[in-house]
Amino acid sequence: MKNHNIYDLLGGEPMIQKIAYTFYDVMSVLPEAKELLAMHPSDLTNSKEKLFMFLSGWLGGPQLFEKNFGHPRLRARHMTFQIDKSARDQWMLCMTMAFEQLQIQEPLRSELLHSLLKLADHMRNQPETVDN
Repeated sequence: MKNHNIYDLLGGEPMIQKIAYTFYDVMSVLPEAKELLAMHPSDLTNSKEKLFMFLSGWLGGPQLFEKNFGHPRLRARHMTFQIDKSARDQWMLCMTMAFEQLQIQEPLRSELLHSLLKLADHMRNQPETVDN
C-alpha cells in the first residue's frame, strides 16, 4: 500500500489549486482582511498561482515554485511587507475560511491549519505592540 502525503490526501493538484484560489477570493471580499489585501497587487492572478505552486511542494506534491522561482525563502521574500500579528491573523482567517468553503475534513483540517499557523507566524517581521 502506498504512503500518501498531505498533497495526495487533499486530492492533489485540483484541490491545492482550489485552496490557493479560494484563499485569495476570500481575502478580496473579507472586510477583516483589508489590510492584508492592501499588501497585494490589485490583480491577484500571480499571487494565486504562486501560492498554488508553493503549496504544491510544501504539501508533498510537485515542487512547482522551486522549479519556476528557486528556493521559496519565504521570510526573505516577505521582508518588504510589514507583517505583524494582525496580518498573520488576517492571513489565517482567510485560509480557515477557504478550508470551510472547500469542506476540508478533520483531522487533516486541524493538522494543516496548525502547520500553516506556524508558517504564518514565522513570516512576522514587526514587533508586537501593546495597546494601552
